[in-house]
Amino acid sequence: MRIRPRRNRYSEGIRGLVRETRLNVEQLIAPLFITQDASAKNAIKSLPEQFQLGRKELLSEVETSLELGLRSFVLFPAVAEEKKDTYASYSYADDNFYLHAAREIKEKFPEAVLMSDVAMDPYSSDGHDGLVENGQIDNDKSLPILSKMAVAQAQAGFDIIGPSDMMDGRVGHIRRELDHAGFPNTGIMAYTAKYASAFYGPFRDALESAPKGGDKKSYQMDPANSREALREMMLDEEEGADILMVKPALCYLDIISQLKNHSKLPIAAYNVSGEYAMLKAAAANGWLNEEAAMQEMLLSITRAGADIILTYFAKDYAKLLT
Repeated sequence: MRIRPRRNRYSEGIRGLVRETRLNVEQLIAPLFITQDASAKNAIKSLPEQFQLGRKELLSEVETSLELGLRSFVLFPAVAEEKKDTYASYSYADDNFYLHAAREIKEKFPEAVLMSDVAMDPYSSDGHDGLVENGQIDNDKSLPILSKMAVAQAQAGFDIIGPSDMMDGRVGHIRRELDHAGFPNTGIMAYTAKYASAFYGPFRDALESAPKGGDKKSYQMDPANSREALREMMLDEEEGADILMVKPALCYLDIISQLKNHSKLPIAAYNVSGEYAMLKAAAANGWLNEEAAMQEMLLSITRAGADIILTYFAKDYAKLLT
């Protein structure tokens, strides 16, 4: 035979030369959970090897991650119930431990890239991403609250604002308020196609932020829809997003690919808590080789078109490269 594709698979050296998809640690963002107790390191049962971290432990985690070459982090606050209210007012309060933690990280590790989370659910007594009035999520009344939250985060030193709420118009509203407040260089990674997924359970355990009533299907996307993601993409681009995100990743590789093919902006994907937890569970039972499955999972997300991956495997992957 004149044509033999196997010649390009003959050895590890040759396979490395012709490898089409490559993933390096600079493309990864590690999610970290923060709690108010300064010295806490609380295990999250449904997220093996992940913790709610107090500010002291958080600084240590960032330091060890930076030593591995991992430099980007998305922070999520686990807020005590007594600090929550209908209007999520603690999200921009002067004594907010989340904002103080970001300032401490940037003071000690200015090279770290910090991404925030903008949504009302961690701070809301209703557990929803937007303002609940008369049993409904009021989209337009949510926007000023989300923007005030975003400005407070920019003031605290976050490099990238991450609106995860899926309210219509929030990217444009946040962009205008950031510019007005003197933060034209603070980026926005829009949760462009965030689906109403069954794979968020461990994350909600970590933050104790599940809705107190109803569900999030009136604002998160229907898993059955594909073209709708392109509509959301066009809106986020027009409103000033700098990066577009698909969440979750594994069940939505086709959506990642669509956004990559239709947008000139960088595409991110969130390898979510349920995706992480099910691989961990299978590996713990001896059903899968965790290291090999992790690499295959992350490569598949990259191959689909993701330029950036938010993943709980970020530190594990970084260790493989050292």
